[in-house]
Amino acid sequence: MSYNLVWFKRDLRVHDHAPLLHASRNGPVLCVFIIEPSLWAAADAATQHYLFLRESLLDLDIALRKRGGGLCIEIGEAVDVLDRLWHEAPFKTLYSYQETGNWLSFQRDLAVQRWCRSHGLKWHEFAQFGVVRRLQNRDLWKAHWEALMAEPCLDPPSCDWIAAPQPPILPDPQALGLIQPDPPQRQIGGRRQGIETLRDFLFDRCGAYRGGISSPLSAPTACSRLSPYLAFGCLSLREVVHATRRQLDVLPSNDVRRVGLTAFVSRLYWHCHFMQKLESEPELEFTNLHRGYDGLREADWNPAHFQALTSGQTGWPLVDACVAMLNQTGWLNFRMRAMIVSVASYPLWLHWQPVGTWLAQQFLDYEPGIHWSQMQMQAGTTGINTTRVYNPIKQARDHDPQGHFVRHWLPALRRVPKEWLFEPWRMPVKLQQQCGVIVGVDIAEPLVDLECATRQAKARLYQVRGRAEVKAAKAAIVEKHGSRKQLTRRRKTKVAAGDWVQTQLEF
Repeated sequence: MSYNLVWFKRDLRVHDHAPLLHASRNGPVLCVFIIEPSLWAAADAATQHYLFLRESLLDLDIALRKRGGGLCIEIGEAVDVLDRLWHEAPFKTLYSYQETGNWLSFQRDLAVQRWCRSHGLKWHEFAQFGVVRRLQNRDLWKAHWEALMAEPCLDPPSCDWIAAPQPPILPDPQALGLIQPDPPQRQIGGRRQGIETLRDFLFDRCGAYRGGISSPLSAPTACSRLSPYLAFGCLSLREVVHATRRQLDVLPSNDVRRVGLTAFVSRLYWHCHFMQKLESEPELEFTNLHRGYDGLREADWNPAHFQALTSGQTGWPLVDACVAMLNQTGWLNFRMRAMIVSVASYPLWLHWQPVGTWLAQQFLDYEPGIHWSQMQMQAGTTGINTTRVYNPIKQARDHDPQGHFVRHWLPALRRVPKEWLFEPWRMPVKLQQQCGVIVGVDIAEPLVDLECATRQAKARLYQVRGRAEVKAAKAAIVEKHGSRKQLTRRRKTKVAAGDWVQTQLEF
């Protein structure tokens, strides 16, 4: 019997699912998810990603079985699995969403495309986000995003299903070579959890969004916390946009939640804006967006600095507290993420790629298109963004003035007097002895002099930025990647596109 194959990837839902709906209109449907060992062996994969995925797959299977179907779980490389399924029972068409993933998934999709052509099979790919394949420039990009978001959300289809085995068998992380610890306080996967999180945000927590997303104290509840559910496709971006706008339509004009939800919608737009950069420049995961910055940090790699950063031993309390929180939760708000990358890129002078790979493992909501664009923007290698340097001492005073966050995540500092909390290395030795916290023994001493190292790093960056050939290459990057919305706002001042975007990760 001829049938259609729906290949689920990072789109783990039945609601607002275009490939599933279109496949259902053209005959029987088999739903498949492929666990690909090569992707899970990649440097940016982590145990928490797989466990969140596994929870989401089980939730998806339940949703499919309620409708008479089910999810077939296959283990192997995508081309090998598709080829085996086709030889066992040839399918007539392959349906899936487009994916803007890492370099490995990009190469995988190219291989699947070649396989489909060699077998004379049609592969229908649908846009899941406001990302445009083979985009030449950004002139009409915003209009495309708005048009896609304005389309109605798709109801789950009624299908002539091909039966799947019951229940699906999913391997343990260790079988895929994943050995990282699972953060004990991470979010749980699945659409049902995503819907609950969305409702909680729209009807309650969004009131704190506008003023609460920068502080690590308030951000865990002020932020929407939807980012992992969007990254794994448990929720569609369009249904989140629709739900948010519906709530805006019914809220009174003086309701504080309106301010938060309006700001939130703008960040959903920037979500796709940054993903488009990786779609248009897949090498962004490995190479500088502006090649004039090649060689800026590569030759100066300092393994001791990297080890101190990843182990939370930089000596700057807010930075180390953020790393401790990441280890426990798999999440951190945008400003603190940006601060970590800034500290790594400037005073520690570390290249963004290894730091980005480590953070990709740490972030449960790792979305390659957003992640690598942000890594380069914060590191100053895009060529079109202003330099963003976050002073970890100032950030602590601004966003954790009483030291509650630092003391919570770094118990050793609970004995340090408040006036020394953010610079404990300045404590007199006698006071260190009195409170039982010896710098260099109980807590780390800063690796470098923050002010001096930052000043030297900025000078090195500006030296490259000032070169004539680097300036000349900037226009082409703006044409390909720059936000037209900002060019309209700032054309008179000739500010490079992208300079004002700071908070797109605060979901």
